[in-house]
Amino acid sequence: MQDSRLSASDRDFFAALANVVYGNPFSAERTALIERLAPGTSARIADREALARLVAPRLEPFLRAAPADAAERRLLEPAFLYVCYHRAVPQLDALIERQIGKGGEPLAVAFADEVIGDLMRCGFDEARALRYFALYFQLRRGFYFIDRGLAGACESMRVLRESLWNNIFTHDMRGFESALWDRMEDFSTLLLGETGTGKGAVAAAIGRSGYIPYDAARRRFAANFTETFIAINLSQFPETLIESELFGHRKGAFTGAIEHHEGVFERCNEHGALFLDEIGEVSIPVQIKLLQVLQERTFTAVGGREKKRFGGRVIAATNQPLGALRREGRFRNDFFYRLCSDVIEVPTLRQRIAESGEELGQLVRPLVTRIAGAPAPELVSLVLEALQTNLPRDYAWPGNVRELEQAVRRILLTGRYAGEAAPAAGDEEDRLAEKLRAGELDADELLGRYSALLYRRSGSYAQVARRMGVDVRTARKYVESAKPG
Repeated sequence: MQDSRLSASDRDFFAALANVVYGNPFSAERTALIERLAPGTSARIADREALARLVAPRLEPFLRAAPADAAERRLLEPAFLYVCYHRAVPQLDALIERQIGKGGEPLAVAFADEVIGDLMRCGFDEARALRYFALYFQLRRGFYFIDRGLAGACESMRVLRESLWNNIFTHDMRGFESALWDRMEDFSTLLLGETGTGKGAVAAAIGRSGYIPYDAARRRFAANFTETFIAINLSQFPETLIESELFGHRKGAFTGAIEHHEGVFERCNEHGALFLDEIGEVSIPVQIKLLQVLQERTFTAVGGREKKRFGGRVIAATNQPLGALRREGRFRNDFFYRLCSDVIEVPTLRQRIAESGEELGQLVRPLVTRIAGAPAPELVSLVLEALQTNLPRDYAWPGNVRELEQAVRRILLTGRYAGEAAPAAGDEEDRLAEKLRAGELDADELLGRYSALLYRRSGSYAQVARRMGVDVRTARKYVESAKPG
């Protein structure tokens, strides 16, 4: 076998490439690294396959002659994975498109043997090749639902996408690939944001992007990703029924329980996620039972004795100020700390529009396409013109993206949208001034009310922090302390 030791420039190149392979595709650092390794590569994510085309011929000598030692093999492995992945991308994307909207059995994967064989020719044994194929499918689903499933291109949306990728694959996929790929159910997520910001879509991006093993004997993946995400709005159930909806009940467990009922914890696939929306609304007794499920990963149906295992992830969301709820004893601290492996804030529409004048168009186009069933540029122009004509430049969009969806429909029906009545900020300012004159505010309340006033005007914790000369976390603490519980 010929000597295949890498040159110094090879080592530098493949070491840098590993940071691309295991990095976050939505991070500014990874974008800069790709452009350094492949000069002239566009910053647009869709153009980054140029780097894969550059890597493939550089790897060719090492396919004909194995690296001289194990260290060199470890250095080259990310490059082999990268090239095999990009070869499979078109077929993986086509599989995702075919599977979306189809329930039941996962679709057969005709190209699986080709991709697995490609990995084995690069030196991976069959077991690793099967796992990497499943990881490839997970990566493409994660990218699909984060990139395409969430409209918008402003900086706060880039940061949100970066946060979601970290939530699914961790901030450095070396650790994910080596140890955590099948252990992510222990990482729960808490989504914060105003009503209508799109927390459900964010949760779905996480829930549909979990690791699903490939079943080689059946030539298909072990679960259909369209059925691995279950959402429940906790605020819509009365206290007497919420435990039954969560954990299920046995026949005869209570008056009206005429048959067995599966709760959402039982229906949730082990490869999926359960989204508990409006978690701030649940009572302390329900919080305690949810805490036990998160700690022990088991639950019992109402009226039953059998302990059942829950294998999925938990994603929770609220638009309420958790800081105030915790201080008032309405949200248990131990429950909060069990939920907050990751806390992600979904930006408001007014913040997004303030960051980029193009954001409204970025949102309106997919909305119109979905309503019309096909791209309709003339309708998009109609909607944008009506919004620009009918609404003030600083319109606050109190209903966020959910309001925008209805605004688009109203314009398509009537040709105009006048907006919703903005919160009476002036009245709040008058009340604040009155309390100041009367000397009725202590220091914490003064800071809280002033920061809340700044937040209503800007819609951004970062801008509040800059105005007050504090860090973002402190600014957010002050704002939340002033919100009604």
